[in-house]
Amino acid sequence: MGRPYGPAHSAERDSIMADRRVATVFGGAGFIGRHLVQRLAQRGWIVRVAGRDTEKAGRLRTLGAVAQVVPVSASVTDEASVARAVAGAEAVVNLVGILFERKAGDFTRIQAEGAGRVARLAAAAGARRLVHVSAIGADAGSDSAYARTKAEGEAAVREAFPAATILRPSVVFGPEDQFFNRFGALAAMLPVMPVVCGPTRFQPVYVGDVADAAMAAIEQEAAQGRTYELGGPRVMTMREVLEFVLEHAGRRRPLVAMPQRLMRLQKRIEELAFAVAEAMVGTAQKVLVEGRAKKDAHELAGRTANNRVVNFKGSERLIGQFVTVTITAALPHSLRGEVAARES
Repeated sequence: MGRPYGPAHSAERDSIMADRRVATVFGGAGFIGRHLVQRLAQRGWIVRVAGRDTEKAGRLRTLGAVAQVVPVSASVTDEASVARAVAGAEAVVNLVGILFERKAGDFTRIQAEGAGRVARLAAAAGARRLVHVSAIGADAGSDSAYARTKAEGEAAVREAFPAATILRPSVVFGPEDQFFNRFGALAAMLPVMPVVCGPTRFQPVYVGDVADAAMAAIEQEAAQGRTYELGGPRVMTMREVLEFVLEHAGRRRPLVAMPQRLMRLQKRIEELAFAVAEAMVGTAQKVLVEGRAKKDAHELAGRTANNRVVNFKGSERLIGQFVTVTITAALPHSLRGEVAARES
């Protein structure tokens, strides 16, 4: 995954490490974070993996040389720990976000106030780059606390660190994702697949592409102070997502449309089924995702012909120097044994 090591790259990495450029990645042990930490290490950065679970972060040490990847105990809700984590860092990346609240107010504390805290303390510490990963649905006027606090977090970041780059990915897929994998687990547990908002459209983006976009935001001067929306090459409705999962999981389940008023009930069913699947299998059934490069180069003004762009309306388009990866295969590992994945 990422760029392979070679003599020229090793010399480049050794040279950069001699300069001891430090990057702090909040949420670095998570789904997107693991891919980004690997890329930073390959570029020769000293990487602080900041989070509450230092044991999990410690497993990423093998992605770099000795003492190159360093776990740091920090929570975006705690002022002192964030200040320690960003001290002396040239680049700071905030990947922290939640999909649901464990207790009331978590969305605000983590996605709004936490984002602002990281930005403010990164600026105070003299960081040159800040990359804040938000979400495509961020909307200050939304009825959803998730989307609303994502937008509040973006505003707080802009106020504290105007030169920050904000990335808004669509649904992110890849090994161990919580989108296709969750529906795969549901397909194994439920006799039918409930469909809410079937026509709702998604543009899933590969996790490796999101990590490459974050690297581009760190490395390119033109990215400072801008917002980019990230999406993959394929647009899918919710119904198509479920059909895709069922097809590649080798399962037949009727798709049953559910009215909007039953959305909360469906959410509870999903959470219960997923918890049962984890208890029975030991871990939720994983989806195999295999990458295939898409060669649709798109030239942007002032950039090279290798840059890529996504088909989102609204904010500024995606920068980056990476290939777009398409979903080509998916199935639960319980059906086929080992799970394999490839980045192109």
